[in-house]
Amino acid sequence: MNFELLFADQPDREVRYTLTGAKGGFARTLLAQTRRMPRLVPAALCDLDLPGLRALCEELGFPAARLRECSSAEEVAATPPDAICLVADAALLRDVPHDILVEATGNPKVGYRVACEAIDAGRHVAMVSKEVDTVAGVTLSRLAASRGVVYTTADGDQPANLIGWVSWARTLGLEIIAAGKSGEYDIVFDPQTGMVRQLDETVSAAALADLLILGDDIPATLAARRAALQTLKTSATADYCEMAVVASNTGLVADVEAMHYPVARIAELADIYALRADGGIIERPGVIDVFNVLRLPGEASFAGGVFVVVRTGDGPTWQMLAQKGHVVSRNGRYACMYLPYHFMGVETPISLLNAVLHGRASGSDHPAQHAILAGRAIETIPAGTMLRMGGHHHDVTGVKPVLLVRANAPANVAPLYLAAHARTARDVRAGDLILLEDIAGDDPALREAWLAGLR
Repeated sequence: MNFELLFADQPDREVRYTLTGAKGGFARTLLAQTRRMPRLVPAALCDLDLPGLRALCEELGFPAARLRECSSAEEVAATPPDAICLVADAALLRDVPHDILVEATGNPKVGYRVACEAIDAGRHVAMVSKEVDTVAGVTLSRLAASRGVVYTTADGDQPANLIGWVSWARTLGLEIIAAGKSGEYDIVFDPQTGMVRQLDETVSAAALADLLILGDDIPATLAARRAALQTLKTSATADYCEMAVVASNTGLVADVEAMHYPVARIAELADIYALRADGGIIERPGVIDVFNVLRLPGEASFAGGVFVVVRTGDGPTWQMLAQKGHVVSRNGRYACMYLPYHFMGVETPISLLNAVLHGRASGSDHPAQHAILAGRAIETIPAGTMLRMGGHHHDVTGVKPVLLVRANAPANVAPLYLAAHARTARDVRAGDLILLEDIAGDDPALREAWLAGLR
């Protein structure tokens, strides 16, 4: 995609954006890329840590003289057009002239409020906070459509990348059996030492040496690999959150509520994500899932990328493609087509420019609540317990995430991130789903947005 072509109809146009959660990891990647794109302008940056935000901007090369800390609407109004407002109060963003809000707080209540304010003011919204989208994305998309603006996922983030890849496959008439992404951190096995490294953790897993080949009994091999790695964390709340966003935008849903999370080598994906009748693990076509990359030192990573597994059709075509190195199942009936990357904010400018200049969203124009990111109590939770959200993956204390097919879910199940920061209104038994009646003190506007999205 040519940068200048995006501006072809508006050659003198600048695209101005505001950004919440502006000191976070995603924000850094977007701001760093913005420095390379002179017609993409950060009009205002919002974060609770203003000194840290200023330091980040200066580290990235934004001139100190352009950075103006503002604590009131009057100070915002007095800021020169070429300056960048730094604010701690997201409410001040509405006073900044801009085209699109990039919402990256990760806070469901705050993110929803800020997005509503932007849409009501006639501004586009790029939603990076999947926590917000899983509760209120359908309602926000409808609100944006009613105001004539765009509500979009953000390219570079896995949901948008996978939604785009699914759309690509469907455009080509390919039948999708499964679609998904890799987990955040690879499982790197060294056969010489029998040790496994996952990010900064190293454990002994000598049994993997005999499990590097998938074998004829795929489920048995996958079960043995998981047993060998039982001390490692092989799932994350963030994965469920992202797949819920994909479900809303594609209609694909999870095969099982905990997702399969196989430990898999890239070349095995077409065999693993085959239907059970063909030796794979998938019960029915059209599901989403996450896998853990198993690789050897020196082998390329999947890099948090995305995939679709499709039914092949014409045998000679796919035999030829397999000879060229594409991942085709051993029986020739399935193929895995994948993008081994996700570049976070480095790629997000594509979404911002398409939304503002061409009125196009990276996701669906009409998302629907096909799936529900819910939670099950890990152990009995007493009435009055605060369900705190925290950590790198925004886990909810005492609750494990599950991805339910809406058609099969209780009508009164609570979305996980509505329950976050609420209190339990009654005891919740171990293993039970968190229901709407189980929580109190949640944000009323966010609850109404959830209920409206179901209608």
